[in-house]
Amino acid sequence: MSEMRGQGAGAGRDQGQGMAARQGQRAAGASGAGQGQQGLNPLARNMPTQGMQSGPGADRPRDRQRTFGRLTAYLRPHRALIAVTAALVVASTGLALLGPYLVGLAIDRYIVRGDLPGLWRISLILLGTYTLAWLAEYGQSYTIVAVTQHVLRALRQDLFGRLQALSLRYFDRHTTGELMSRLTNDIDAVNRVLSQSVVQLVASGLTLAGMVVVVLLLNVWLALGTIAVMPIMLYFTLHMGRGTRRGFREVQANLGRLNALTEETIIGVKVVQAFRREPTLTAEFERTNHAVRDTTIRAQLRMTLLRPMLMVFSNLDIVVIAGLGGWLALRGMVSVGVIATFVLYARRFFQPLLTLADLYNSIQSALAGAERVFDLLDERPQVTDRPGAVALDSIRGHVIFDRVDFAYVPGVPVLKDVSLEALPGQVVALVGPTGAGKTTVVNLLSRFYDVDGGAIRIDGHDIRDVTQDSLRRQLGIVLQETFLFADTVMENIRYGRLDATDEECIAAARLANADQFIQRLPEGYQTHLAERASTLSQGQRQLLAIARAILADPRILILDEATSSVDTRTEVHIQAALLNLMRGRTSFVIAHRLSTIRQADQLLVISDGRIVERGTHQSLLAEGGFYSRLYKSQFARAEVLTQVAAPAMAHRGSASARAFSPSKQDV
Repeated sequence: MSEMRGQGAGAGRDQGQGMAARQGQRAAGASGAGQGQQGLNPLARNMPTQGMQSGPGADRPRDRQRTFGRLTAYLRPHRALIAVTAALVVASTGLALLGPYLVGLAIDRYIVRGDLPGLWRISLILLGTYTLAWLAEYGQSYTIVAVTQHVLRALRQDLFGRLQALSLRYFDRHTTGELMSRLTNDIDAVNRVLSQSVVQLVASGLTLAGMVVVVLLLNVWLALGTIAVMPIMLYFTLHMGRGTRRGFREVQANLGRLNALTEETIIGVKVVQAFRREPTLTAEFERTNHAVRDTTIRAQLRMTLLRPMLMVFSNLDIVVIAGLGGWLALRGMVSVGVIATFVLYARRFFQPLLTLADLYNSIQSALAGAERVFDLLDERPQVTDRPGAVALDSIRGHVIFDRVDFAYVPGVPVLKDVSLEALPGQVVALVGPTGAGKTTVVNLLSRFYDVDGGAIRIDGHDIRDVTQDSLRRQLGIVLQETFLFADTVMENIRYGRLDATDEECIAAARLANADQFIQRLPEGYQTHLAERASTLSQGQRQLLAIARAILADPRILILDEATSSVDTRTEVHIQAALLNLMRGRTSFVIAHRLSTIRQADQLLVISDGRIVERGTHQSLLAEGGFYSRLYKSQFARAEVLTQVAAPAMAHRGSASARAFSPSKQDV
């Protein structure tokens, strides 16, 4: 679909009002920023905000086991690499456990007896053991990084695909910055736990279990003294970490709000500066930033408090081993080498516990991020293809609205019992005051939303019975607010039809009268545009959007104030190009400047969600109704403005003349 595809979810002119309503006190600064962010959503300002969630499923009960299980599902395709990683973890853990045992053996068999050759042999064995352990750890790090990146690629792909599939209602309720946070901050949290924490978790568990077995085999009494404090340490680990997951989830939510505010402010920086809202937005950013700081400090305090507590228990355990081991050694019940082995194991014994304590908190942070990711993946588009939906191939463009009702918010109707018929090739103009429901009509025709009542048919097909892709291939939309990508001019035009040749793109640009200004660009059609094409004027961006629609060659054309952003001279050329484009195509034209739609086959006057008048320009003028008053008021207003402006300009001109003319005193 031509300009709709070019816009993606580009905003109509009224979306800025919806953003202003959502942002409350930032209305003046946010209205300009909001344009271009959502779809054609003219009445977002009527949507209540108090019920909006900070994220999908905000009130949904959390289930960490389910979240962990879903993460595990992403690991299953990489079972072979995971098996290699597991083998390397077991090998590195076993070799690391062998080291302290060899040290004790060296003391009892070679150092005490003064066997220097034997000491050299066991030292070489010890060196080989630790070298192999290091190689195994390196191998496991390499394989787990490979697995993690495969999983993250799949997660990001699924997340982006879900965002592309969601209906516009979802984007009406969530800011772009918040959604970007899901793709960045939350995915990064999952990355940390998969690339580091999982292997460390398994290795620490194996190390802990292995050391318990080894110390029990060496000496039961010393083993009991060593592991006596384990239940206390596990209790503190679980107790202190109980609120950590909740805290990190709050951190992630606050980061999403901070990202949303930052992105909105950057996008709308011109409006912010024009309305001098820098102090207001700086104060709001400071409040949100403080919230991020405070929640992060609370979560981190819980995490950092646990490690010093466990270190106290570790040192206490060494005291127990030294005292108990010395008492047993004096009675000949244990050797010095065994005591040394226990001391080394005691240090390593608490390292897995410390690691597990740290990992517990890291995992809570990752699960909080994963929950937010899966919340988004669980969202389902409200507009979907019905089972058995057919493709809408070749159409004539016969459009019927049959008693259509629609509301963005239940109980707040936007369209009420709207019926209309557009014959193939007809030009239908929609006029009326702002917020009357004109853009909603084309929203429903494009099936960005589904009707609440009635039906919309194209060539006899209910649009709910055809696939969305085939429907939108037949539509071309040119919006007032044009979205262009940070790519070349040629590729932005080609977005209307990706298989178009360069010659076809240039021909479309010429038909849209855009070729002349494109040729003046530094590299012509190969000029790279800045983000949102900020280096082009609004009129130039609009010309490229029209060229994109011409290239798509749609059967049904929708023009939403398509010429409102260009000067009068350029508008004459564009109108000529659009007349060529509309010939033989069913066209819906939304316009506030009524002079641009006088030749329409039908004029539909919409007020308060209803069609209150319909006819041609001349017939509606003759009726003397709403349209006639609206038309006359525009020309009367233009005449008044001209009369007011003329003396002012004359005065300005005479003042300027006096300013540059020498007075008598000057002479």
